Amino acid sequence: MNTTFEKIDAVYASQKQAFATGRTLPIAFRKQQLDALCRAIKKWEPRIYEALWNDLRKSYEEAYLTETSIVLAEIRDAHKKVGRWAKREHVMPNLSVLPSRSYVVKEPLGTTLIVSPWNYPVQLLLSPLVGAISAGCTAILKPSPYVPTVSQTIADMIGETFSEDYIAVVQGHRDVNAHLLEKQFDLIFYTGSPAVAHTVMEAAAKHLTPVVLELGGKSPCIIDRTADIEVAAKRVAWGKSLNSGQTCIAPDYILIHRDVKDQFIEAFKRQLLVLHGQDVKESPHYVRMVSEKAYRRVCSYLKQGHVICGGRTDDGQRFIEPTLMDEVDQEAPVMNEEIFGPIFPMVAFDDDGGSTFADKVVEYVANRPKPLAFYYYGDEKTGWRIIRRTSSGGACINDDIMHIVNTHMPFGGVGNSGMGSYHRKLSFEAFTHRRAVLVTPKHFDLPIRYMPYKFFKYIKHIV
Repeated sequence: MNTTFEKIDAVYASQKQAFATGRTLPIAFRKQQLDALCRAIKKWEPRIYEALWNDLRKSYEEAYLTETSIVLAEIRDAHKKVGRWAKREHVMPNLSVLPSRSYVVKEPLGTTLIVSPWNYPVQLLLSPLVGAISAGCTAILKPSPYVPTVSQTIADMIGETFSEDYIAVVQGHRDVNAHLLEKQFDLIFYTGSPAVAHTVMEAAAKHLTPVVLELGGKSPCIIDRTADIEVAAKRVAWGKSLNSGQTCIAPDYILIHRDVKDQFIEAFKRQLLVLHGQDVKESPHYVRMVSEKAYRRVCSYLKQGHVICGGRTDDGQRFIEPTLMDEVDQEAPVMNEEIFGPIFPMVAFDDDGGSTFADKVVEYVANRPKPLAFYYYGDEKTGWRIIRRTSSGGACINDDIMHIVNTHMPFGGVGNSGMGSYHRKLSFEAFTHRRAVLVTPKHFDLPIRYMPYKFFKYIKHIV
């Protein structure tokens, strides 16, 4: 159900007014709200899991591991450390400002907008909210309309837990997004596609509003001949199967050494059996495409190469089997668009023509937009060399996906895959302005700073 423009205007105005009162500033208040969010998630967990199954056919186990557990861990960490994070910092002065004292004050940015996608609709909406609460901001949440049951469940949970002049959910499609983006927020936190991010940045630029953009892109998966092929196949099959490939950091395509290509294909087939059984369609842990539109788009990629593993589909269930593809035209959409589904095109290289496999991988990746993730399987030293010569939001050597699990590390993109990062303290910092404050004694004044600069020859030695 779309939130009316009148309602959006009223909520926005009330949050601006509420923030101006200073009520969100005390650390005790922030901790109380973090506690309230934690209790709400635990109370609403059964309905959240039911909604995730209804919209995405996401199992309880996967929903817990990739959605609620991550948010709850963020809340626990923020509650424990927000006092320390928000504490005023004393900064050592240089000689030119003595006898003044210098501080950095952490102040909340203000009224914020958090826009989330449909693929991890709980985690990617509520994790940024933890940052907003811990920083002392107010927040308007805009969940995705493509997961209507989840979005309504979260709206009901937030409405029961918080007052609208502090945290509120608004719902709708592009017209609602457009109306929201006309407002002068103090921060826009957007998670979604690079295409829509252009619209977000354009709208934000009109008000000079800062943005955090968590996007995606085509994350490469490198399989070198030094890789443990069975381990690589197991981890890659899991990473591509997770949420049916509808993950912003999912391995998007494979660059593989030709010497191990056939071995990897057979190992990949075996690992799919281990993960999902004889028929992946019957697996209770295999998610479906979110919508008919997404299903049709991903199915269209199956015609752009030779299917060597998988390839089954079911229109009635929006089911697409994990699929390996070969002989793909480099100009085809499957090699240039973020797949966001369980289809895996492969490109084989070897050591010839005066270039090593690593050289060819670096050239291939570096000549494309910077991805959100980068995965290398093989010798660790070679992995580090390739990582140093390429750029991505994050990376794994001999693993995939798992770098997001360590929430003590930053999560974010670079270039086409986003800007800004978050998780734990970085979530707090994303919604915070570091304000420089200088305090100077009233009754002690050095004359050297004033015109007509009689002591200029001395000033030159201290500035």
